[in-house]
Order: sequence, then C-alpha cells, then structure tokens
Amino acid sequence: MVQRREPTARQLRLGLELRRLREAAGLTAVQSAALLGMNRVQISHIESGLIGVSEERLRRFASHYACTDKEFVAALVEMATDRTRGWWEEYRGLLPTSFLDLSELEHHARFLRHVAILYVPGLLQTEDYSRAVFASRLPELTSEELELRIRHRKRRQEFTVPYEAVIHEAALRIRVSDRATSRAQLARLLELSEADHITVRVIPFDLDGFARASSTMTYVGGPLPKLDTVVRDAPHGSVFIDSEAQLSAYRTRFRKVEAVSLEPDRSRDFIHKLAKEL
Repeated sequence: MVQRREPTARQLRLGLELRRLREAAGLTAVQSAALLGMNRVQISHIESGLIGVSEERLRRFASHYACTDKEFVAALVEMATDRTRGWWEEYRGLLPTSFLDLSELEHHARFLRHVAILYVPGLLQTEDYSRAVFASRLPELTSEELELRIRHRKRRQEFTVPYEAVIHEAALRIRVSDRATSRAQLARLLELSEADHITVRVIPFDLDGFARASSTMTYVGGPLPKLDTVVRDAPHGSVFIDSEAQLSAYRTRFRKVEAVSLEPDRSRDFIHKLAKEL
C-alpha cells in the first residue's frame, strides 16, 4: 500500500482511535502485530495515518482488541472506507493544511457549534468582513493568498448541518473595517439566523459573572460523541482536540455559555438594535 506523505486530520483521527483501542486492550504494537499476522511497522503506519486500513482488517483489529461497541466500530469503518475527494482538495498546496483539515471535518460533521468572543464566526462572515480579518494578519498576505482564503471560506459557508453560534456583543461591536462593513455584517447575521439550520445567540455586555472570555471554540459533532472534535485557533493554524475528557469539558463549557446567552428571538432584536446604532 502506498504510504501517504501528509495524512489528513480525519485519517490521523482514525489511526489514533485504533491506537487507543489497542492500548485499552493492554497490547503493545509488537503483540498486536503478532495476533494479526502483521509486523510492527505496519501497525505503526496504520496508527499514524500513513497507510489506510480495509474494513476487514479494521474489524479484525476490533475483535482482537475486544471492542464490543458495534456503533463505534461501524463509525470507524465509515472513516476507513470513505473515498470522498472533497472540494477542499483543490486548495492543497495553496493553503495551510489546517484549512483543508477543517473543511473536511465540517463536511463530515453531524452538527456544528461555535462560541465567538472577538470575531463573527467565519461561517457567518460577509466577504468584506472576511477580507478585513485576513488582511489584518501578520506577516501580511499577498493579494493572491488573501483571495484564496476568501474563496475557501465562501465554500465552507455552503454547509447544511445544524449550526449554533453563540456570539459575544464584543464581536458584534468591534469594527474590523468600517461602519458599512459592520452594518452589512449585522444584516447578514439577521438573514442567516432565519435559516432553519442556523441558530444565532448573543451574549450581551450587560451580564454579571461572565468569566468565560477564553471560551472561543468550534465544536464539531461526529457520528458518536466520542468521535466529536473541538477546534481552537492557534498562532500557526488550528488545534484539534479529541480526548474524551477534554471533549466532556468543552461540552460543559458550551452549555454554560449557551445558558447565559439570549434566546434566538431576543438575540435578533439585539442585533437589530446594534445595527440601528451604526
């Protein structure tokens, strides 16, 4: 089997889950290889996402690792056998890998949740708002790099899965460009909030005890809760978080942030009011 030069985040996640199953069974890579009639290098490459794994072999892994969770195994099989070549592949070699991994993750998501403190979420941004955000980064992007990022973001915005965004008032008030851009962005939020699959909630400044300003995140629902992913921004790309303990913590964090936000109808009224002030 041809070895991959650069496994995607989805391929890496599959390998990681297989390693977790092996370790939960108390087996070393050498022991696992002996049980499965393979060698340690093959096991290592599969767990590193460097080579793929067939459905038959994956089910043998699960059997030898005493994994009886049929839904989980079926979800791993789906990951292993999926041959989707998504639209994001046209950007490979042109944009950072994290951009492509995020697109792939969103494509396979069952639902999306976002907490935004300083910026309107990328999936809800207007083109002018996105342009201002990308243009502000350092080192500065070339005009070609800027346009690539904007086109990529617009494609990401074609999602159809349930999406809930909890946005702090700070993100709605900060002018990344000028009044016209901010006004258009608020109008866009109001328009999108009417879509059946999109929910927008606002956290107002006038709220006592809100100490979760570091809660910015994207929560991506997988086929099962243990296959969910949290995405957080970092200086050099996105960080994907997938340990069960941390996923549980971020679920709790989202619920707490959501609980103090305004209901969707009140949030739309709030955004209307901000737009009139501009």
